[in-house]
Amino acid sequence: MPHFIVEYTDNLKEDIKVPQLLEEVHRILISRKNIFPIGGIRSRAIELKDYRVADGTEDDAFLHATLKIATGRSEEIKAEVCEAIFEVIKGHFEVAMNKRYLALSMELVEFSDLGTYKQNNIHSRF
Repeated sequence: MPHFIVEYTDNLKEDIKVPQLLEEVHRILISRKNIFPIGGIRSRAIELKDYRVADGTEDDAFLHATLKIATGRSEEIKAEVCEAIFEVIKGHFEVAMNKRYLALSMELVEFSDLGTYKQNNIHSRF
């Protein structure tokens, strides 16, 4: 862990550069390798085709990001990492925010080891 998941409406295709966004988020997480093991970092973007925003009368768009991490990090670290990632997201969509209706959001999800199953040999590279 961590896993970074982005869901975005398909009307953002022209505004989102998925590889660039994910790369920037990975840079933030990798720079904290003493907090997040590099071999556990994963990201993905999911384009949404079926959605509704607000009253449905405009071409509204949204992006929602989720950062999933295991428990055990301090509140300060969690806040600092989330703020850094959300700044990247806001910067990525600065132009789009000025030309269309757009909602950006992000949440942090912590989970315990109980109920989590993993096998990973990528860690051995790092």
